[in-house]
Amino acid sequence: MDVIFIGTGTSQGVPMIACDCTVCTSADPRNRRTRTSIHVVMDGLHVQVDAAPEFRLQCLRENIRGAEHFILTHGHADHIAGMDDLRRFCDQLGGVALPVWSTEAGMARVRAMFPYAIGERPAAKGYAAFKLALMPTKLDLPEGTIESVLLPHGEVQTLGLVFTERSTGAKFAYYTDCKSVPPPAVALARGADAVVLDGLREQPHPTHMTIAEAVAVARDIGASRSLLTHLTHLNDHASLALALPPGVEPAYDGLRLRL
Repeated sequence: MDVIFIGTGTSQGVPMIACDCTVCTSADPRNRRTRTSIHVVMDGLHVQVDAAPEFRLQCLRENIRGAEHFILTHGHADHIAGMDDLRRFCDQLGGVALPVWSTEAGMARVRAMFPYAIGERPAAKGYAAFKLALMPTKLDLPEGTIESVLLPHGEVQTLGLVFTERSTGAKFAYYTDCKSVPPPAVALARGADAVVLDGLREQPHPTHMTIAEAVAVARDIGASRSLLTHLTHLNDHASLALALPPGVEPAYDGLRLRL
């Protein structure tokens, strides 16, 4: 299994507009964070999770050339605004609709924002087409399984995702944008080779986990490697990496895992 972190930043991104702090002006490329999403490859099957406002540029930067499935974790702008650029993925599928999996609220948001793209085929060549479906608790595919669990995120719920590759048994958990990780989600992620957790900043936030809260969840899950995502400009990559306990590390745009 291959995992590509195509974005690891908050809804404002890093650098932020009109900010001259040491992180926003840092020369360390790991402090340049586009909005959060990942790309997972299981036995050759490409699955894109979320589409940030920078999605087109992220794909060009990381050489993402297509996907057979798209999962929207939730309908907030920093995760959905780039979905129109999925039109190129529909081209790569031969002009058929791209399967889009989400919650009921997520699907409603897609319908509201992209009504022209809902259908079995694109309206014309080069257009997007989305075949919406409710994400099941277990999506069983020839290449592996994708299990889902709901995570609290303010007034909405986010899809937490656990990927298991069929040929290797590699297991990967992705829990972004959440205030906590309930016991069923902890249990689902146990045994994963790597876990990604929302770790916004040190200071409390009403809808995201703090760094300390994410570290506590990482200990509870017990993966050998845990990575923090959705990081704000209050986090300098190098300083945070030094401060975190063994087995926990900050993710960064362009990071690639081979599991």
